[in-house]
Amino acid sequence: MFQIDALPAFSDNYIWLLQDHSTRRCAVVDPGDAAPVLAWLQAHGDWQLSDILITHHHPDHVGGVATLKAATGARVCGPARENIPARALALDDGADIEVLGRRFLIYALPGHTLGHIAYYQAEEGWLFCGDTLFAAGCGRLFEGTPEQMHHSLLRLAALPDATAVYCTHEYTLSNLHFARAVEPHNPAVAARFAEVSAWRAAGHISLPSTIGLEKASNPFLRCHETSVKQMVDEWSGTATHTAGQVFAGLRRWKDQFRAG
Repeated sequence: MFQIDALPAFSDNYIWLLQDHSTRRCAVVDPGDAAPVLAWLQAHGDWQLSDILITHHHPDHVGGVATLKAATGARVCGPARENIPARALALDDGADIEVLGRRFLIYALPGHTLGHIAYYQAEEGWLFCGDTLFAAGCGRLFEGTPEQMHHSLLRLAALPDATAVYCTHEYTLSNLHFARAVEPHNPAVAARFAEVSAWRAAGHISLPSTIGLEKASNPFLRCHETSVKQMVDEWSGTATHTAGQVFAGLRRWKDQFRAG
């Protein structure tokens, strides 16, 4: 039996915990805080943390790495183009690694940071994408350009619709407020907003998402839609001509957006 759970950290981070019950070995993705992982290991007795998978260098994703490495000896895997504490395996685009008996393909996804990577397990349909693709949104551009981020998102959008999207923040409801502003007449956005609102009110998390759901309701994956282009042009007061320009305008709009 294989199981994936979210360990909450800080105010809105999730540390993804991959568990192979047949071997009682586990791995974690982006442990910004060691405490939730150590607490889980202590509560579950003889489990071994074998791998720590890192998508990018921001402190809320790597802050617990050194402590977990010292406590468990787990292998630390992370992007080759970034400074990752205690990293044993440097990963870049097209690499593949074995974690808990499963092969993960590495996608380089510059945008949020320049060296950001994602881990994709094709057979099971799992995508651990850090802060590149969010449920109903995408990461801010701290280092990369809009063109880089747009290209990164297009690569993820090309994955099968059933792919489960394990991003690392509980931003979904906030993102859906923006999606409603961009596409007020999109029924997929309206339905998702109602569903996620109910989940959050009941204390449930909103993840994982799927690629198919993102393509239907995430404005950042819908830059080719005429209605999205028109709303961006109206907001900016200028005309966009390509999907990349629409994306850049959307990202600027989102950076300034406050839900009414």
